Amino acid sequence: MNWENYIQDYTHFLKLERSLSENSILAYQRDVSKLYSYIKHHQIEISPLYITPETIKQFVYEISKIVEVRTQARIISGLKSFFDYLIFENYREDNPLELIESPKIGRKLPDTLSTEEIDELIGLIDFSKAEGARNHTILETLYSCGLRVSELINLKISDLFFDEGFIRVLGKGSKQRLIPIAHSTQVLIETYINDHRSLLNIHLEHSDTLFLNRRGKGLTRVMIFTIIKRLCELSSISKSISPHTFRHSFATHLLENGADLRAIQQMLGHESITTTEIYLHLDNSHLRNAIELFHPRSSIKP
Repeated sequence: MNWENYIQDYTHFLKLERSLSENSILAYQRDVSKLYSYIKHHQIEISPLYITPETIKQFVYEISKIVEVRTQARIISGLKSFFDYLIFENYREDNPLELIESPKIGRKLPDTLSTEEIDELIGLIDFSKAEGARNHTILETLYSCGLRVSELINLKISDLFFDEGFIRVLGKGSKQRLIPIAHSTQVLIETYINDHRSLLNIHLEHSDTLFLNRRGKGLTRVMIFTIIKRLCELSSISKSISPHTFRHSFATHLLENGADLRAIQQMLGHESITTTEIYLHLDNSHLRNAIELFHPRSSIKP
């Protein structure tokens, strides 16, 4: 097989065996394709079964000149995954990236919105337009439930279990989880469904999709980003804001108000508690308050 065949088989593996999302699969595919493009450009006649660590090191060196550190680390991680797959399928016995270390990138955390800033963004929504109520409901759902943007646009009416106070979300790796939903957000969703969504000419294939555009079809990731970007341009907020900012704010505000870290991990759908800890940054005042309130020695004065 040639490079294209191995890459194609790898993408099938990611989809069928690892159940990754389309976006994740495309990212992995792009990483391997970058190496393949390098091989072709330099006219190196070698298959992925026999490529050497030296060739990989030279590729990493060249790519480091044109991409930022975070992208470089992601490419290395993607290539390691590709060659792990080849080992798994018994195509080769070693991973040529085994001794290649990823660059240190540190922890880059998104900005967090305060409740006042969230209220400001909602207050800037034009409710005279047909999509005003929908956009309000979208922002409240992002913040109330801590959803990823992909989870939001794929949310179904059949995923709403309001009598029990939960919604069902299909997260990364097609893993389902239940998330509690505030009563106020339930009311907004019900109002949107009954008073606004019901007026649309809904396409049959989107009959169960919760959030729709004016043509009765599901929203895209880009549309959610655009809605938030336009509101930010009208606001006094200078932070870098995306749909993920609402997810980060959801988690941070829960922790600041005393929620259990494990519960937050479950609601966010993180496999590892370490991932949750990266999202939930706290300032020193919260750490000091935790010691003063809960440590048995905190009340003993010198």
